[in-house]
Amino acid sequence: MARITYVEFSGKEHVVDVANGLTVMEGARDNGIPGIEADCGGACACSTCHAYVHPDWVDRLEPVEPMEEDMLDFAYETRPGFSRLTCQIRVTDALDGLIVQLPERQI
Repeated sequence: MARITYVEFSGKEHVVDVANGLTVMEGARDNGIPGIEADCGGACACSTCHAYVHPDWVDRLEPVEPMEEDMLDFAYETRPGFSRLTCQIRVTDALDGLIVQLPERQI
C-alpha cells in the first residue's frame, strides 16, 4: 500500500492510502478525489486522468510508454517531463509518498 497525495488545482490536498496493484487513477476515483474524471476507465484511451508528477518523483516512475505519450497530446496544458496519465501509474510500496498535482481542468 502507498500513501499518495493528490493536490487539486486550488491547492487543496487529499492524502489517501491506495492498495498495491491499483493505479493512481483508481486511487483517486475510489476516494472521490475531484479533478480526475477517468472517462475511459483506465484504458489509456483519453487524457482525463492527467496529472503533474512532483519533481522529486519523476525519475522514480516507470517511463512513459508510447501509447500514453500519444494520449498526453490531448491533455490540458501538459508539462513535458512532469505530465502523466494516472491510469498508467501502477501503485506499489515504492510509490509511498507520491505527490501528483491536478491540472485546472481535464479535456
